[in-house]
Order: sequence, then C-alpha cells, then structure tokens
Amino acid sequence: MEISDLPEELWQLILSYLHLADLGRCSLVCRAWYELILSLDKTRWRQLCLGCIEYRHPNWPNQPDVEPQSWRETFKQHYLASKTWTKNTQDLESSNCFYLFRRRRDRRLLCVGTGCEFDSLRAALATASPYDRIMLLPGMYEEHSEVVLKVPVEIVGQGKLGDVVLLVSFDQHCPTTRLCNVVFMPARFTPVLYKTTSGYVQFDNCNFENGQLQIHAPGTCQVKFCTFSQSSIHFHSVALCILENCEFTGSENASVTVEGCPTSDWNWACKHLSRLAKSYPVAMQVSDPAFCTTARQERWRNSPVGTMKTHEIVAGEERNNLLSAQAMFDSASKHSEFTESLWAAKEEEYPTLDSNSSDSDLCSEDEEGDQAVYRLPYQAHSLRHMLTNVMHSRLQSNRLRGLHRDLKLKSLHQELQQDKEAQSLANSLLGCIIRQCLFRDGKGGIFIYSRGQAKLEGSIFRDLTYAVRCIQNSKVIMLKNDIHHCKASGIFLRLSAGGLIANNNIHSNCEAGVDIRKGANPLVLCNKIHSGLRSGIVVVGNGKGIIRSNQIYGNKEAGIYILYNGNPAVSGNYIFQGLAAGIAVNENGRGQITENIICENQWGGADIRHGGDPVLKNNLISCGYSDGVVVGECGKGLIEGNTICGNKGCGVWMMSSSLPHVTNNQISHNSIYGVAVLCHKDDASDYAANQGGNGNFHEEREGASWENDLDSEEEYLASRHPITVALVELNSINQNGAAGLYVKSSEALNIIANVIYANRNNGVAVLQSTQLTCIANNSISCNSLGGVLVEAECQVELRGNGIYDNSSHGIVSKGNGIIVENDIIGNHRCGLQLLQAADMKVTKNRIQSFRDYGIVLFDQVKGLVQENLIFQGRSKKSILQPVSNTEDCIVQNNILLTLKKR
Repeated sequence: MEISDLPEELWQLILSYLHLADLGRCSLVCRAWYELILSLDKTRWRQLCLGCIEYRHPNWPNQPDVEPQSWRETFKQHYLASKTWTKNTQDLESSNCFYLFRRRRDRRLLCVGTGCEFDSLRAALATASPYDRIMLLPGMYEEHSEVVLKVPVEIVGQGKLGDVVLLVSFDQHCPTTRLCNVVFMPARFTPVLYKTTSGYVQFDNCNFENGQLQIHAPGTCQVKFCTFSQSSIHFHSVALCILENCEFTGSENASVTVEGCPTSDWNWACKHLSRLAKSYPVAMQVSDPAFCTTARQERWRNSPVGTMKTHEIVAGEERNNLLSAQAMFDSASKHSEFTESLWAAKEEEYPTLDSNSSDSDLCSEDEEGDQAVYRLPYQAHSLRHMLTNVMHSRLQSNRLRGLHRDLKLKSLHQELQQDKEAQSLANSLLGCIIRQCLFRDGKGGIFIYSRGQAKLEGSIFRDLTYAVRCIQNSKVIMLKNDIHHCKASGIFLRLSAGGLIANNNIHSNCEAGVDIRKGANPLVLCNKIHSGLRSGIVVVGNGKGIIRSNQIYGNKEAGIYILYNGNPAVSGNYIFQGLAAGIAVNENGRGQITENIICENQWGGADIRHGGDPVLKNNLISCGYSDGVVVGECGKGLIEGNTICGNKGCGVWMMSSSLPHVTNNQISHNSIYGVAVLCHKDDASDYAANQGGNGNFHEEREGASWENDLDSEEEYLASRHPITVALVELNSINQNGAAGLYVKSSEALNIIANVIYANRNNGVAVLQSTQLTCIANNSISCNSLGGVLVEAECQVELRGNGIYDNSSHGIVSKGNGIIVENDIIGNHRCGLQLLQAADMKVTKNRIQSFRDYGIVLFDQVKGLVQENLIFQGRSKKSILQPVSNTEDCIVQNNILLTLKKR
C-alpha cells in the first residue's frame, strides 16, 4: 500500500500502536516509510521512552519539564546503554562477517517470588547460567549473609520502582552484571549495599537507601537514573566510570568519593564507557547573563561619568549595555593631545593654549594680543626630554584603547582554542564522570583525594555544606554545573589539587564560591560567580591558579581575595557590583592581576594591605562607589598601565606607610583626588580597615611561613625592581574633582615625571610631609587653582618641573626645601609665592607671570633666591620682597628680562 493513499495524520495514528520491533521493520521498507517513522517522535517514541521501567525522563532530575531534541534518539541511547553489560566478550576482527557464525547466547528468565520457581534470590543465583535474567516479583527480599555474584546475570524488579526491595549485601566476583528497577537497603550486618573489585556493574533506575556502594579497580560501573538517599558511592583508583541522571540527597558525608589515581589498565568496559561518554557532549555555551536592568542603567546615568556614551560588552554571543570605557579613552586621548601640544610649539610662533580655566574667557582682545607677544616657548626649557614621556604615555593610552575596544569577554570556546592545556582537560575521560546529576540537602557533594580524578558536567549542587572538595594532588574538571546555597565554600581545592573549573554558575554560597589553598593550582575559566555571602574567589596559603574570563559580581566581600602568599594569575575577568572591593590583596598575598574590567564596586576596585604585593597591570578600574585603587597600611605592589577613572572617591588612595610603585596609569574623572597619600593617624580612620572581608584564615596564617615556595619567591623578586620609597611616576593625572595629587604623609615619597593637568583644584597639594617629598620632572598645567601648594613644615624638593597655565599661582610654599630648575610659565597669578616661615632654596628656575609678580616673598620667609631667570609680563612686575628680616632671605644674582615690542 502506498503511503500517499492515506493522510499522514492517519498513518501516524495507525503506527502509534506498533511495538518497538515492528517500528524498526517499518523503517526499513523505504525512505518514505523511514521518514514516517521519524515523524512519530513526539507521540509513539515519547510514549515508548517514558513507558519503560528501566528509564526515566531523559532530563531527570534537574529539568524534567524540558523535552529532549529527539525522543527517538534518546530512546536509542538509553537502549544501547542498557546493553553495555553484555559486551564483555572480545569480538574477533579477522572477518567482517564473523558475526554470522557466532552462536547466540541462550538466556533464560528466572522468576523469584511467591508462587514462582524460586522463593529467594540466593536460590535463583545458585542455578543461574551466564547472562540469565532474574525477574523479582513485587516484595521484600532479605539475605542474612553476603551474596556473591559468580556468573554474569541481570536482576530486574517487576512493577513500579519501590515494589521490589532488597535487603542484601552483594559482592561481585563475575566480569559483568546489571541491576534494574529495585530498591537497595542495607542488610543488618553491614552498611555495604554492593561491592565489586574486578568486574563491571550497571545500575538502571534503582534506589539506594542508607548504605554505600564500593567500586575498586579494575572494577568499574555505570549508574543511571538512580536515587541515593543518605547513601554514598566510593571509587578507588577506577579507570573510568559514569554516573548519569542520578539524585543524591541527605548524605552525612560526601555523596561521591573518588580516591586514588585512575589505573592505566583499561578493560573492555572502559572502552565501551569511553565511547558512550563521547556520545553525550555537554554544550559549552555561555548562558545569557542578565545583569543589565533599567535600574542599573539609571545608576550609570547618575554616576560621575554618567554623561559619557555607552556601548556593548560582548561575552561570547551575548551583549549587554554598559558604561563605555571607550568614551573614557576618547576623553583621555583628547587631553593627551592637549598635553602634547604644550611641547609642540613652533620655533617662531607660539599659539595661546586653551586652558579650560575660568579666567581664559575673561581676557580682552588686547590682552589676548599681548599674551601672544609675551608668551614664552615651553620647549626652550631643559625639560624638553619630557616630551618622550608624554609620547610614551600617549602610546600607552592607545594600547589600552585597543585592549578594551568593545570589551570582549572571551567565551569558553575561545579560551579552549587558545589554551591547549584547558582543551586537554576538557576532553579528558579518566576517573569518575558525573553528568546531569542533582546533589542536595546533605553534607558534601564530591570528595576527591589522593590523586583521584573526576569530571562533572551539567550537574546541580544545592543546599549542601560543600559541593566539591578536591585535595592531595587530585584533579577535578567541572563544566556547566550550577552550585549554590552551600553552607561553606562551593568548590574547595587544596594540597596541590588542580583541574579545570569552567562555565559554571556559582552563586549564593555562605563562604567563597571557589576556595583555592595550599598549593592548589586550577584553571578557573568563564564562570559566573555571584551573589555570595562572602568572597567570590579566595586564594590563600600559597594557592595559585589561573583565573580568566569570569564574571564575578554581587558578592558581599571581595570579588577575588588573595592573602597569605596566594599567587594566582588573574586576567580578562569582569568584576563588578561587589559590596566590598573588586580585588583585595592582603597578608602578603601576591598575584598577577592584568587586563581585567573592575567597576561599580562599593569599596576600592583593588585593595592592597598588610604586605600585599601584587602586579596590577593594564586593568580598567572605573565607576566604583569609593576609590579606584587603595594601598593601605604596609601595602606594596606594582600598579602599572591601568585606566582608573570615574570613581566616586580617589583614583589611587595610598597610606603613607605603604610602599607601592604607581607608574604609567591614566587617572582621570575621579570625584575627589587623582592620587592621595595620607597619614595613618589623621585620615585613614575614614576608610574601612579591611575592604576585602573578614575571613577566618588562621590555618593559613600558621602555615604560611613554612609553605612558601622558595624558588618561586626568588623568581618573583628577581622580576621586580625593588623600591625603598613609594614612587608615583609617568602617570597621566587629569580632570579629577579635587587636587591631582594630594599628599599628607609621614613617610618619604617620590613623584616623578607625571603629567598632571586640568584638575579642579591644585595640581599638587602637599599638606603634610615630615620626610622629604621629591616632586621632579612633572608637567603640571591648566589646573583650576595653583600648580603646586606646599603647606608649613613640609619637606619638599621641587626639581625640573614644568608648571604652566594654572588658574592661580604656579607655586605657593610655606614649607622647607628646594625649588631648582623648574619652568614656571604662564600661570594666571604669581609664578612663585613664599609665605609665612617658608625656608626654601630657589635657584636656576625660569619664571614668568603675565599678570602678576614672578616671585613674591612675604612674612618671615627664609632661604635663598638666586640665579633665576625672571621674565617680566604685561604687568612689568618681577620680584615683590616685603620680608621683615632681609638677612634671613638672600635674593641675589637673578636675571630680569623685559620684552621690548618692535
């Protein structure tokens, strides 16, 4: 009969009554019939799949309401998996047609139960031949001693799951066996439900209650659609085993324990399991991160840089509207070009510079013309070598602009393409493979120790004490798992453990999402780690690791917390909206922190204290609700090449007892100071003592002294140039809400070769400096108040600076020190003011003020003013000297020049 003779819907109705074998025969008739059989996917194939007692819904227990892409394909996979236990004989490969002559096994069906041939399981096993099927009728079967399986058999319970209960302890001595649709409960004499030391065992659709399974190499197993209630399974040196679609609840210890290095002796079962594992790939695609709400966009508009443009951050294929760092860079580039123009005057023509100051709009046309006449060329000063620094700063800005263009967060697929080690780990098939399982309401999920290895894919861990604990040189591979609401850390690695933690959703845990300690060295890639009650990731006690391309947000403490000689490599992460610091480095922690995006955190974007000594390089640190970078008491570290902008506090906040090296950063658009250096006594009390968190790490504190890796310590120190005085150099500090650089310090400080301009207060303000503050070779220009302010009793050395076009005085000093070889030109008030009891040595400077005096000396000023080159401006004023005691202030050998108009 032709298919076209009947409507397709009628054919589907007729064929829906066929059994599995008949469907197979029909599909072999012709292509039209094959397509017709395939069209039954959501009807007959679904019915067959769900109606079989050996299987459950293919997405049980995690997503039982989500249908598979193909019910027919799912049924096929289930069927093939259920036959794995029969494949233990080696097939001869000498001829492709050998199977035609192979004798088929004669399998008997042995029934056990009331009214059947056998009334006990032990009796049926005593007469069973290899590969017989033992059918247990509904009831409870108890054995008072251990049952030894000597021949391969299949034990199946009749009826619904729960109708057949076994109070039996099995010890398998045969090469293979299968148990299906039964409930295991412990016998009175032992909690061990099942044990194998050599053979393969397959469990399908079983319940295990209040007992344990023990699988020892070379034995192995496949467990599918099973429930473990207050039960556990222990693997010892197993080469390969698979747990799929299982549920673990109420465990008093770890639900799954993996011990020992996987044996290299692969038997027939391992080969079949390997083939089966490869047929179920877990999709590795970044799920849609829903961070960008309307409320969040509103916060951006109200932020200090809310007027800047927004653009898209790309994470894999998903996009989110966020603040544009590109807009930051565009603004920085414009001002970098402005700064560069300070050095680009022609030999004969020196155009007036736009200073953005309020006075520039009040000049008359005559005054502007006079300024063009009286203007001095800046490049004629000995500071011309600083042009190299400015150009280097601009090149650095261009490089960072390229780095952050479109702010692409790499997907796991991209990471695996670039990292062969990660790719090898992701494709690894060794040890215990756990897929699409549910672990809930117990103490522990997976415990891996003593060089064990496990691979976890697509599973859910919730409401446990911990999800995964990996120690003692063991290895864990975790892909696309959901780990949340654990009472301690979600994932815990220590004692040289390693592996790959990638594309997981880790959230709402009471301790850290990922806890790395004592030499553990995992790869942590492309995870979402958020909403934790403590830190997102903690690296403690000589822990290491590569932390890359993760989204870390909304954690109550630091997004990443490094302490007690922790030394991870942190790069390419997006760390935002934390309730404390973005990254905190404390208690001698280290780390290479590079190319991360750190924004919208409540405290410092990066917080370094108590011996913390990281490399913080090429990061974007923006829009924080406090400071961009905090270097607290005894903090150290190299802070280089970062863009620090739009923070509501300072760009960089340093305590005077710290010893950082702050170099080559772009620090702009921050609400308070660009860089602030403050004393511990006076100003630090306004800041939290520990922005990272208050974790309890006593164990790591005690062990840190003897656990240090001496070789890595020496390499680390050799790669860094040690400094003995805090150093701020080669930075671009501009357009901040207060002074560009604010100093209130009790320690020595070096401020070298920075470009400080267009800040809304003084360029540099030194309010307290009991030890020498060296300000050398900086370009300080176009600030809303003066160029440099030095308060009384401060020790300052001003050498080789270019101080231009500031809206008030070039330098105002009430303190002590020297002012040597500076270029103080074009400031709107006096070039240099010495007030009160200032005691300064002022020599070899080039000074001009267009509207006011070049040098003003007042009150009880002491010191020496000599060999300066002073140009008269329009006011014809040069030096004002109403000093009460002229013997204490010597003014001599200065050169005064007057411009004559032609």
